[in-house]
Amino acid sequence: MGDTNHQKMPIILIGMPACGKSTVGVLLAKRMGYRFVDSDLYIQEAEGKLLQDIINERGMAGFIDIEEKVNLRLGDANSRWVIATGGSAVYSPRAMAHFREIGTVVYLKLSYATVRRRLGNFSHRGVVMPEGYTLRRLYDERCALYEAYAHVTIEEASLPGMDVTEGTKKSYRRRSIDQTLEVLCGALGIQ
Repeated sequence: MGDTNHQKMPIILIGMPACGKSTVGVLLAKRMGYRFVDSDLYIQEAEGKLLQDIINERGMAGFIDIEEKVNLRLGDANSRWVIATGGSAVYSPRAMAHFREIGTVVYLKLSYATVRRRLGNFSHRGVVMPEGYTLRRLYDERCALYEAYAHVTIEEASLPGMDVTEGTKKSYRRRSIDQTLEVLCGALGIQ
């Protein structure tokens, strides 16, 4: 995609909980002069409840249905938005097809060890997890989906700023939130 396309389309951030979607999203939106949208906040506002309460009351399938409906209403090809999705957004092929059609989907990829450390006790965080799953199983399952839906991957790295090319997809490495923002802007052609 050319740089001008990125200026006209929303940027959609996907990835595991605690990967930095909201933090990076706010900074990116500010830098681009775009509106920042957090789909989890839209869900909480629409339902009048915290994510974990919705999951507890409606179960995983009920939550994913609500999440899909919210995500399908977010943005169009002319929206000047940065959208931070919930980690479970990738469980809706319809919502992800919508996001891929209207914008650029960016996967903020972290190692399992980093996700585990950042999440700590995630029982009250509103993480959609099938019964009997471990965090590791959830991570492996979702990472495959994130990889499949992403136009661009920004990956955690121990070395600063290495570019990696994988076929037609683009993958970049980063360390800190500031570096993530810089690498992301470089990948999208944003000054």
